Amino acid sequence: MSEEKKTEELIEETTASSTEHDTDEYEKVCCICHRPESKTGKMIELMPNMCICPDCMQKSFDSMSKMDANTYQELMEMSKRFPNMQMINVSDLTNQVPQRQKVKKKSKAPALDLKSVPAPHKIKEKLDEYVIGQEYAKKVISVAVYNHYKRVATGTMDDIEIEKSNMLMIGPTGSGKTYLVKTLARLLDVPLAIADATSLTEAGYIGDDIESVVSKLLAAAGNDVQKAEQGIIFIDEIDKIAKKKNTNQRDVSGESVQQGMLKLLEGSEVEVPVGSNSKNAMVPLETVNTRNILFICGGAFPGLEDIIKERLTKQSSMGFQADLKDKYNDDPNLLEKVTIEDIRSFGMIPEFIGRLPIIFTLKGLDKDMLVKILKEPKNAILKQYQKLLALDEVKLEFEDGALEAIAEKALERKTGARALRAIIEEIMLDIMYEIPKDDNIGKVTITREYVEHKGGPKITLRGDMVIYG
Repeated sequence: MSEEKKTEELIEETTASSTEHDTDEYEKVCCICHRPESKTGKMIELMPNMCICPDCMQKSFDSMSKMDANTYQELMEMSKRFPNMQMINVSDLTNQVPQRQKVKKKSKAPALDLKSVPAPHKIKEKLDEYVIGQEYAKKVISVAVYNHYKRVATGTMDDIEIEKSNMLMIGPTGSGKTYLVKTLARLLDVPLAIADATSLTEAGYIGDDIESVVSKLLAAAGNDVQKAEQGIIFIDEIDKIAKKKNTNQRDVSGESVQQGMLKLLEGSEVEVPVGSNSKNAMVPLETVNTRNILFICGGAFPGLEDIIKERLTKQSSMGFQADLKDKYNDDPNLLEKVTIEDIRSFGMIPEFIGRLPIIFTLKGLDKDMLVKILKEPKNAILKQYQKLLALDEVKLEFEDGALEAIAEKALERKTGARALRAIIEEIMLDIMYEIPKDDNIGKVTITREYVEHKGGPKITLRGDMVIYG
């Protein structure tokens, strides 16, 4: 047998196996009503990649049978008036039909094994490798995730039903809210979707519908409904949907979104589009039950400190025992004193807060924490730049004084850990530009003077000669 024939047979076998795999894994969708075959019954295949369900086919036959002689006569007269009118070539439509107008079949999900879910202390140990500080927040989120999967695994064991414990995470900007959840997503082998509340609007208005957060989770689960129904959704910037104050207009991106999310948080069946954020005629829909989906909401809640201060100073504002108005101005742990009443005053409706029973705060970052963030995590910023220069066979080091100076500059910007990256980028710009020019440079040491623009870095040539830039 020649090599060409062997190659052709191999291609045919590969194509056949991939086709069988596709048909096993996906089910057909009606091109008219967009319901999957599991709901409509056996599909009628009109042409490749175009199917129609029995109901839609019957409706088509019914409409054709109702066509009377007058209607037929009108069509014939129209064809005479427009002699150049041509019939549609059905074979041309195959190029316009989506190649994957199918959804994944609903396979019976295997029972969740509790032994495969890491214990809370194991989850926290992994988080410690990437997230500096925030001990209380890491402990809360580790226990909540572990309990969530215990709830999913034991949901039908007896009459005692464990309720869902959704979480609300409050912390200043740059304190690590989103980073904490992203790290958790990498550690756990569960589908996790991160959505942004800023783009959510009430149904019927421009923006993302509330159900779009569930469609993102479905996409993260590979369109597997059973897997998505055991996932986690993190809704960031939740403070941006707070109720607007002193407005006479319809609040389509504030209170209305909170009201629309109530059933989602509590647990309900929602129809979400497969592979899209919005429902339209060309996208199949799937029903997802949010009863076993864990929701984590996070936000910076700017101005919440002022509400807490007002409540605390109102308790005693006259007499010898009165609190000074500026007593809590420099309190770094002010957010820890937050109550549900403070969050309600901020603009979150009571029904929404009630569906988030676990409320915890993250601390603002101080100088020591910022220094640790620079050098200790597995993917620390300094380690990233050391790796970049190592590719040029140059060693990069930072003096302790330089790290402290960077942390002090970051505190002045008041944007938390996000400021560290911006400052390092500024410091390293000239070094990253000049290093590739000279092959004799073997080591660069960043000094405090260089960070404060009072001197240059310490450059060591390959022959151990030291030059101060």
